[in-house]
Order: sequence, then structure tokens, then C-alpha cells
Amino acid sequence: MSMSLFIKSSFAAKAIGLNPMRSVVAATFHTSSFSGQATPAQWTVDSIRTGVIAKKKGMTSVWSETGVRMPVTVLQLEDVIVTDVRTEEKHGYTAVQVGCSPKKEKNVPKPMIEHFKSLGVGLRQKLYEFRVSKDAVLPIGTELTAEHFVTGQYVDVTAPSIGKGFAGVMKRWNFKGLPASHGVSLTHRSGGSTGQRKWPSKVFKGKKMAGRLGGESVTVQSLKVIKVDPTLNLVYVKGSVPGFDDQFVKIKDAVKLRGDKLFPKESMPPPFPTVSK
Repeated sequence: MSMSLFIKSSFAAKAIGLNPMRSVVAATFHTSSFSGQATPAQWTVDSIRTGVIAKKKGMTSVWSETGVRMPVTVLQLEDVIVTDVRTEEKHGYTAVQVGCSPKKEKNVPKPMIEHFKSLGVGLRQKLYEFRVSKDAVLPIGTELTAEHFVTGQYVDVTAPSIGKGFAGVMKRWNFKGLPASHGVSLTHRSGGSTGQRKWPSKVFKGKKMAGRLGGESVTVQSLKVIKVDPTLNLVYVKGSVPGFDDQFVKIKDAVKLRGDKLFPKESMPPPFPTVSK
């Protein structure tokens, strides 16, 4: 399929006098030509800022001014930039594609290398899209740092949970299990009956049974930002975050809070569309 796409794109490009490689890259990745300088905009309660990609570095503790110990997760941003833009006119929706952590050219396929060269940005290990409002669109190449967030605001963090492999119903669904008494032979942790009798003579879809546990995308909502370290590009959030250490996670403003409930009053308005350098 990819070869047929390349051949058709090459013939079409030659017919109109275009570079065939550039044509197939544009056809494959839907590259946007949006570029330029960030236009200053006024933040409103309906504005939706872009999120960022960070690495989970682990957990530690911090103490408040009153001596209360709080568990926090440390998230670090590594060379996060805007790599592409999705527009309503071309793609049907408005979003910003964000990439992080530089990648060596030897580990990247040539079409992807040409794709990044056409955008004028360096190679990145991880790419994610964040839906934004039209007033929050950022130019390609804009750097995103930890100062994009402010201390006291709330964020949603999304990451794959730790995979635990094939698990039984007691571990996966918290089943009680069968009685641990006489008469139950080697089936104490089994799931029991699943198909009923003559009717319906089948297992209903969605039945809780043994299967693969973990390894799914999980979002923890409304975590409070306790501290922002602009020197090391660190964001400290209160509580736990899905995934293992060095796992890529997505951070964005909490969707269930708005206005002065999302950001502290002393930080209003927040950095918009991001912190200015």
C-alpha cells in the first residue's frame, strides 16, 4: 500500500512539476504550512492552551509552610517544541503537534527525516497532538518549558499504566473468589460460571474474566502543581502519576476546572498562549 501511494504520488508530482518525495511526505503526514511569529492574544475562560510532553522521573516528598508532608511526582520537560499545526481549514480541527526528546537520525526512516526537514524542526522521539482553541495556536518551532504551568494550578496527566501481564479475576476485577473450605478442589481463585444455562447459552460481551491487566492509557485528573523549577525544567505535581520511571506522559490544563478554579488568582491571567521568552 505504501509503495502504491509512493508511485501514484510520484507520477502526479511529475505531471505538475513537483518533487515526488515532498509530495509523498505531504500526502502521508498531512503537513501544515503554518509558521511565523506567535501573535499576542488575550486569555479568556474559553481559551484552551496546548499541553506538553514530559518524562516521569519518580516520586519524592515536599513540605508545606505549615509542615504538612505531601507526596509529589517529578515530571521533566526535555526539549519540547511545536512540530506541526492542524488548522480548521485544512484538517477540519484545530490542534498543535508537540514533540520532545531529540532523536538520532540513524534511528529514523528517511521519509520521517524528510518530513521533519520540511517543517524546519529537529527529530523528536515522541509526538502528541493537543486540541487547542484558535487563539492558542503556536508557530512551528516554539519552545515549551516548565514555566508554561504556574504553581497552584491544576493539570490532567495521561500515560500508559504499568503492564502486569495475564491476571486472574481476583487480581484484575477484585472478585471474592470461591470458598476456602472442604468441597472446593483447586478452584479457590477461579471466576466461576460465565455462560448461565440453556438460555442465553453464551457469554455476554464485556463479561469480567481473566485477561491482560495494565498497559492501558490512564488519565489522572485535577492534580495540583506544587512547584515549578524553570532551571531544570521540572514540574512537581501532588499525588501519583501512571506509568513507570522515564515514561513519557502528557500534561495539560485540567478540563473539569475553569477560570479562577483552574489557576490561582495571583497568577491570573496565565501564560498565554505560552510563556513569552
